[in-house]
Amino acid sequence: MGLRAYAALLLFLSACAAPTPGLKKPVARSQRLANLQRAAALPWKDEGRCVVQEASHPWPLLVDRCFQALDREKVQFRDPTGRCAVASAGAAAVGIGICILAAPEIVLGAVILTGAVVVAVAIQEALDTHELSGIRPDDERPVLQTEPSSTTALPKRRPKPQPSGQNWPPLPPSSVERERNPKCTPQRVPHLGGDELHNTCADRVPQNSFRGWDVLVNAKHFDALQLRARVLWEIKTDNFDTYSLYLQRTVPEQQVPELRRERDLARACGFDFRVGVRSAAHKAALELADPDLDGVIVVMDWC
Repeated sequence: MGLRAYAALLLFLSACAAPTPGLKKPVARSQRLANLQRAAALPWKDEGRCVVQEASHPWPLLVDRCFQALDREKVQFRDPTGRCAVASAGAAAVGIGICILAAPEIVLGAVILTGAVVVAVAIQEALDTHELSGIRPDDERPVLQTEPSSTTALPKRRPKPQPSGQNWPPLPPSSVERERNPKCTPQRVPHLGGDELHNTCADRVPQNSFRGWDVLVNAKHFDALQLRARVLWEIKTDNFDTYSLYLQRTVPEQQVPELRRERDLARACGFDFRVGVRSAAHKAALELADPDLDGVIVVMDWC
């Protein structure tokens, strides 16, 4: 990029990043989380590592430093207002994109995603770390003044693949409940036992926040945790289809009481509960043994 085009680009960045009258500046500790949440809606070629590294800086600076890591095959930029047009033809595509992303509010239709976006791994892990830090969502929202903004914010998109049978999570416990029961704070703990297949299936639970670890909640070792969805998992790796008819009848009857107990422990802390099994027959047998488990059992297509 030539010197003249680069100077123009910096000018556009400054203009686009000017704060709007309707939005107060978030508190300093909210900036990193707000940047991560905003970046989570975009596709990144580097799994979001640049975003995580630069997330503590103002959003325009993050965009300037990480734009090259954006997967531009999955995103298109439009400039309906014309304010981000760049005079230099050689810098136009990059300049418009950076200017649009650097704006404190993105005009509706300015950013078009051409494919599904899954939250980048590094960004997801950083968001999970914020969840564990105990910062409440109410502390992280920028405060809006009563005057309406002159532009419309782009809705945040965060599509996440979830296994079949997964319902919306329950409301998390209040801060008072968390303080009253510190056992509800998830803790990383080593996997129990040496069952390699079991540990592999647990680690591969989609959006598992504690890969490589068990999760201690309410004095119980759970196999996986989807922190942002607030779902705790128990994994069963029985090769159920090879069992005799006797075992196919008795094994689910033996497993159901423990699954009920684990479900109750999870729900007592505001988490939902899922059980991953390897066989549709195993799923059906557990649901037959306890109809209340319908919707809780998931056949693991990842294991």
